Amino acid sequence: MPTPVLPTLTLATSLPRGPVVLVVGLGAEGVRSVPAAVDQAYAARFGSDVAALATSVGATAKAGHTRTLPGVDDVRVVVVGLGTDGVDAPALRDAAASGVRQAGGLAEDGATVDVVVALGATTAEEALAVSAGALLGTYAYAGVTAKETPAKIGTIAVLHDGDARTAAGEDVARVASVLATAVATAREWVNVPANLLYPESFADEVETLAKGTKLKVEVLDETELAAQGYGGLMAVGGGSARPPRLVRLTYRPRGATAHLALVGKGITFDTGGLNLKPADGMYTMKCDMAGAAAVLAATWAIAELGLPVQVTAYGALAENMPSGSAYRPSDVLTIYGGTTVENANSDAEGRLVMADALARSNADSPDLVVDVATLTGAAIVALGDRTAGVMATDDPTARRVLDAADRAGEPFWQLPIPPETRGKLDSTVADLRSSGTDRAGGALAAAAFLREFVDAGTPWAHLDIAGPAFRTGSAEGAFSAGGTGVGVVTLVELARTLAG
Repeated sequence: MPTPVLPTLTLATSLPRGPVVLVVGLGAEGVRSVPAAVDQAYAARFGSDVAALATSVGATAKAGHTRTLPGVDDVRVVVVGLGTDGVDAPALRDAAASGVRQAGGLAEDGATVDVVVALGATTAEEALAVSAGALLGTYAYAGVTAKETPAKIGTIAVLHDGDARTAAGEDVARVASVLATAVATAREWVNVPANLLYPESFADEVETLAKGTKLKVEVLDETELAAQGYGGLMAVGGGSARPPRLVRLTYRPRGATAHLALVGKGITFDTGGLNLKPADGMYTMKCDMAGAAAVLAATWAIAELGLPVQVTAYGALAENMPSGSAYRPSDVLTIYGGTTVENANSDAEGRLVMADALARSNADSPDLVVDVATLTGAAIVALGDRTAGVMATDDPTARRVLDAADRAGEPFWQLPIPPETRGKLDSTVADLRSSGTDRAGGALAAAAFLREFVDAGTPWAHLDIAGPAFRTGSAEGAFSAGGTGVGVVTLVELARTLAG
């Protein structure tokens, strides 16, 4: 399963020569940033400039709406809606992705098209958003097939005559390429069927990704996990013929003054165990490792960008299956470090493997711990399938994550952990129960459980991405169908805030 290869992207100040598909934006104020030479060529051929012709074929400013104009000379134009509520960086990112996706559909007979994106980006931040969006618009899971899947996009150029470097002095095109590759890698891992991506093969994938980088990989197999007391991973993975793994990915750059610990839920397939899911609820459960995919891919991006912050990432990998060796409701498990947990529901398995990894992360003495998980259906009930939940030890920590998410253009919303929630986890046979005794506030109770395994005084945030991690419909903007890679860019932005 090779890392997805995205097209080469450059920033340009003028329209390159040769046959190209030009993507332009249509906002409330009209079509923007059409090169003068293109407008003149269209006026000469059709008697109308690009804006007038776009209107005549039904183009609108609705976000993501596309129309393709007939070609003139070596240029064919795709018009994409920018939205009517103001054009910010996320809107530009989504429009670029939609436009490039439409452009890719114009490729014929296995040939590729070269794309130029002209959405009127005026700042380095906007150019980065357009560039990343354009690259993400080229991603689609190819599936498992003996047929060759040819690329549709050859190269991408983003028209931008402003600063080509970020506020931190980084090359915009390179940052966009790293971020898009990290997101695409997370998407690919999520999309691969569970018979091909399971704990051992997932760990192998991470080792392959880390080769030639500044990352160090440590993988604990079932023998080491049992010997060291990882009771959550061993219980959840105990019902499967494919045993669990704990992946520890470390990045220690010189000069780092802050340490970020990331923990990701990596349930490569979730049947619910002995609390078996209904068939309809099981089909997409290959996506239950999206949290681990996000933290591991984000750590790779942080290292590739050379951000001066230490990162220790954990992927808690297991397959939750029913069998004669599966763990049971009412079992008492001993989590890494000694805390005992009464298992209330074998379909609430993610928090158990996360508990092991969170408890292990305490030994790293991080300045901030963030965990990411497709943890609860309750988060989807509360926030829908497009918005992720954030729960934290305190409001400043939550605000830090939310600010990073805003910059990343990813939808997150803060939820509370009310004081009374912890009481729902009281157990008469162990230190605590894995979940509450009723369905009320399920996402909050899950967060309260995880908080028990983070050292007191250590800032911590829990990101429940159960809703936006996987889309069963079609691609929309920068978010692909299937695995979306949500959380990757937010974690990179969060690392930037720690880097100073």
